Amino acid sequence: MRKAGIIAGNALHFGGQAIKDGMTTYELDKIIHDYIVKHGAKPSFLGYGGFPASACISINDQVIHGIPSKKVRIHEGDIVSIDVGAFIDGFHGDTAFTFAVGKISEEAKQLLRVTEESLYKGIEQAVAGNRIGDIGHAVEEHCVSYGYGVVKKYIGHGVGRQLHESPEVPNYGKAGHGPRLVAGMTIAIEPMINAVGEDVRVLPDGWTVLTKSGSISAHFEHTVAVTPDGPVLLTKPTL
Repeated sequence: MRKAGIIAGNALHFGGQAIKDGMTTYELDKIIHDYIVKHGAKPSFLGYGGFPASACISINDQVIHGIPSKKVRIHEGDIVSIDVGAFIDGFHGDTAFTFAVGKISEEAKQLLRVTEESLYKGIEQAVAGNRIGDIGHAVEEHCVSYGYGVVKKYIGHGVGRQLHESPEVPNYGKAGHGPRLVAGMTIAIEPMINAVGEDVRVLPDGWTVLTKSGSISAHFEHTVAVTPDGPVLLTKPTL
């Protein structure tokens, strides 16, 4: 898990460093794909459920699952969510980050900051003896205090030999409720937060999820191990 997580985390970091004004999302996906393969792993997303690329790349009002394309270009002022998975030695690592492209609006800066903060507030609750609801409550409480919409249709999940496993890890919930966390669990915590409203819609491509309000959206994710000594980030980049 640690090996898969580091490759995924480094591929994400490497991709983020490569983003530049005018490049296509297809070019960015190829950079990430080549990094994962070069390090002996397989892209977890490539072919998963029919997904045609190695990374989900979602821009501005796209929440998640954006399909890389030779026709879609990244521009100064955009926010770009990259979601990456790597599979090696029988295990997956899954991670995401929303990057600012050059100078972005104050609204976008705050959304990115608050969403990333909410991820770490959720991670703090990933302690043996706590419950799944403690994670979701921490994420939701922080984001709602800024008036943001917490996407409820899509959630975090267990991750290990399969990319998506039990338990479900929502970004909302009641503290003290839900399955109990035990040492040895590995989960993906991934807040998906909209600037306005929680509702989303899916494009005819069957993958790309957008905000219904047309507002921007941010997405951050780490694969986390629940250990006797507290949460351990398995997808922290080492680059």
